[in-house]
Amino acid sequence: MARRVTSFEVARRAGVSRSAVSRCFTDGASIAPETRDRVMEAATALGYRPNAIARSLITSRSRMIAVVMGHLANPFYPDLLARLSAVLQQRGYRLLLFTGAPDASADPLVAQILPYQVDGIVLASTTLSSGLADECAAAGIPVVLINRTADRAHVSSVASANLDGGRLVAQFLLAGGHERFGFIAGTEASSTNRDRERGYRAVLTEAGAGPVARAVGAYSQEGARAAARALLRARPLPDALFCANDHMAIAVMDVARHELGLRVPEDLSVVGFDDAPPAAWASYGLTTVEQPVAPMVDAAVDILLGQIEGKERPAHHVALAGALVVRDSARRPAFGLVRDNDRTIWAPKAGASPAGEGRTHE
Repeated sequence: MARRVTSFEVARRAGVSRSAVSRCFTDGASIAPETRDRVMEAATALGYRPNAIARSLITSRSRMIAVVMGHLANPFYPDLLARLSAVLQQRGYRLLLFTGAPDASADPLVAQILPYQVDGIVLASTTLSSGLADECAAAGIPVVLINRTADRAHVSSVASANLDGGRLVAQFLLAGGHERFGFIAGTEASSTNRDRERGYRAVLTEAGAGPVARAVGAYSQEGARAAARALLRARPLPDALFCANDHMAIAVMDVARHELGLRVPEDLSVVGFDDAPPAAWASYGLTTVEQPVAPMVDAAVDILLGQIEGKERPAHHVALAGALVVRDSARRPAFGLVRDNDRTIWAPKAGASPAGEGRTHE
């Protein structure tokens, strides 16, 4: 095995101190350009690579963030993961990925993560018990939930405004003239499912819309297919289904069209939640509530790194609104349709859309 070149050898060849070599390989460190050039030339000539493990022992920082995900089959999460990795790299950190069961407690994985001396933990589509959250806090390891809300006030969280999103879907479907409503639930215990359904039902109840047909898809395509068969073979047939995420909505559309011979949206309107990449595919054209991935990731990283760097210690809870993106899977209301760059959104109250500036009415 080849001998590892040390920073001392690089410093001696470049005619600088070892601390100068260290600063050259530390993101954001201040060093004169001519010194950096000499160090990098010496490092290249000697084949030097910095030892991250040794550096972490000196600085007590690994600059590694553990990310726990349980829903990689759902196309929303790879999109979120790519954004999270890019933003962390921009801030001088690296991502260490752990995968677990969807919507299960992250406790077993977090217990495995702690010996890795990570600087922080991001939990996506998972939850954490109060006991292990306290253990992380005692160890000085900040934890942030993303796309989940925390039952414990001292664990920071970033999520969509799920309650408002569910309300928006119900208002949209009522405005489109629908009369018989259904809901395909995700995982019962998840905060995303709970809040989306609660907002949806609240508006329908206020409108006197009658009972809502319901089945559980558990955020999986197979579960959603079974739920769709149960709801769409019942009579009277719902004329509108709200699915707790796009992953399930796509499976529901396949069952409705290809197994049961229903026309979407003429016989059945389908609305999802996430605005995952397949929602925009021409084969589906799914109407859905977007999750604003970039702002969610930016907020989660700001909170986490703020706590790591000691600037912000209290827990933060952020809920970010997303627009209802209108495509072809649901009948359209006669009002409230707005062009927003290259997409159509439903914004019934002028100036109240979460999509921001620069809109023109259709």
